[in-house]
Amino acid sequence: MIAPQSQSVATGDGRAITATFYAPPGGGKSCVLLVGAMGVTQDYYGALAKWLADKGFLAVTFDYYGMGSSLRGKLRDIDVDILQWARADCSAMIEALCARLPDTPLYWIGHSLGAQILPFTPNWTKVSKAIFIASGSGYWREHPAPLRRRARVLWFVIVPVLLGLLGYFPGRRLRMIGDLPGGVMRQWRRWCIDPQYAFGAEGPWAQERYAAVSTELTSISFTDDEFMSARNTQSLESFYVHAAKSIKRVAPEEVGVARIGHFGFFREQFRDSLWQTMLLPELMTYRPAGNELAMAAARGGVLRGSL
Repeated sequence: MIAPQSQSVATGDGRAITATFYAPPGGGKSCVLLVGAMGVTQDYYGALAKWLADKGFLAVTFDYYGMGSSLRGKLRDIDVDILQWARADCSAMIEALCARLPDTPLYWIGHSLGAQILPFTPNWTKVSKAIFIASGSGYWREHPAPLRRRARVLWFVIVPVLLGLLGYFPGRRLRMIGDLPGGVMRQWRRWCIDPQYAFGAEGPWAQERYAAVSTELTSISFTDDEFMSARNTQSLESFYVHAAKSIKRVAPEEVGVARIGHFGFFREQFRDSLWQTMLLPELMTYRPAGNELAMAAARGGVLRGSL
């Protein structure tokens, strides 16, 4: 693997975010975009990105605007919400990957929030396949019982009070989620208290966007996830009504460990189990979407959807 390269990527709204490119010698056989969870900075996904580069993929991590290395100025002054993260940040990352490695498959690995915002990314049709890790709807009443009790206090007491006082969410000091812009937290709260999450909170136009997604999806969830219950996961999967879906639910004992949880998949201890045996096969084949088949036909070629 070539040494990781940090790069500023311009977004469509006139801002810039920071990304890290993990490239194999020769550029790579396909692209993998790692789209992170709420409050989780890109360095958390670095071990997996390095491993993917060693396997021949051009892998990229990034921080959403207002988070981690993409924070510009004071957090209270950042004007951004989750939809802008999808429309500007995620779409810019897709374009950056397509520019670096055109005419190759592009895989979207979405962790938690990263699985929820694919439909709001305008150029999602350039994604060959999406793999969702430890993802679900986020509706607080569907969370596992211990989290459900804390979520009630978070969404109905802590968040309204702190956003009113500070203008942002000081999650690091509270050891909850992480520091987040006020606009992001307000919108996320609105999603999390709606029984249908973003699908319901944003109304019919959002439902149309979920329904429009035809990219092949694989969902990998875990029985000991402390944030996402089986019901959370099933709810999110149901929003993608027209996508070809493959559902995999894994218990820790199946891979010989005591715990995986919401964040464990991305730890290097799983390189020979979850990464090698479960993730890698998903990155070797995909079912071409209609737009890819049309483009292949226009070029007079055949797109087989395999590597």
